[in-house]
Amino acid sequence: MNFNIRGENIEVTPAIRNYVEKKVGKLDRYFDETPTSPVHVNLQVINNQQIIEITIPMPQLLLRAEETHEDMYAAIDLVVEKLESQIRKHKTKVNKKFRQEGSLKYMFRDEMENSVTFEEEDDLEIVRTKRFSLKPMDTEEAILQMDMLGHNFFVFSNSVNGDTNVVYRRKDGRYGLIEPQ
Repeated sequence: MNFNIRGENIEVTPAIRNYVEKKVGKLDRYFDETPTSPVHVNLQVINNQQIIEITIPMPQLLLRAEETHEDMYAAIDLVVEKLESQIRKHKTKVNKKFRQEGSLKYMFRDEMENSVTFEEEDDLEIVRTKRFSLKPMDTEEAILQMDMLGHNFFVFSNSVNGDTNVVYRRKDGRYGLIEPQ
């Protein structure tokens, strides 16, 4: 894995860099192919709180986790555990789905949905625009992608009817689907 490690209000020492690379590198065992995109690691210190955010972009999936702790090394351990949990959860759900449909082997391969992140805004000014391609998937896979990203909604192309749909997490914890008329 290639790493892009950056610090805000903290110097990224060789010891921290090595620790991050060692811990995140252990996730390699979950992939059929090592991700070619660099792993983005952002380290921050805000009011004695150590914040680490790791994003692993892949052609079909975007793994992202964030953790806060008083100790940077503990935060690194926690965020790697969170990523590992996401990977295991995703692998279990996807493999179960494809076992039901046939014996297709699928684990973090080429054509999953590129994901989008919109920042919350207090005013009506658009400060960020993201473009992404919509690949066909069913609502269950879209919900899985949304959960993996930690987002409250996910835009996708519905493989059943070809429409652009949105799945979202409701306040009661269940899911909703928005379809055009």
